[in-house]
Amino acid sequence: MAWLILVIAGLFEVVWAFSMKQSEGFTRLWPTAVTLAAMLVSFGLLSWSMRSLPLGTAYTVWTGIGAVGAFVAGILFLGETANGTRVVAALLIVSGLLLMKLSDPA
Repeated sequence: MAWLILVIAGLFEVVWAFSMKQSEGFTRLWPTAVTLAAMLVSFGLLSWSMRSLPLGTAYTVWTGIGAVGAFVAGILFLGETANGTRVVAALLIVSGLLLMKLSDPA
């Protein structure tokens, strides 16, 4: 259950990162509100998952989901480039996340 909660927390991290970009420096009300709400949910779920997952594993997976998710969201919704180097970097992050999961007996 902790792993599912952690993945959901990571997805909310993507939401707040994306909405923060949309807030234009917290100058737009609704994207700012979404950012703050998603941050609260993301941090809350992260802390919940840390009840049974090790700090290093939980935090690394959470930030990795956020990083790769923001990368994908930027490509899909903001027209950011997906050149070979960036894609390889994202794949390396995903590989690291899988290794973290495999290294944790929980």
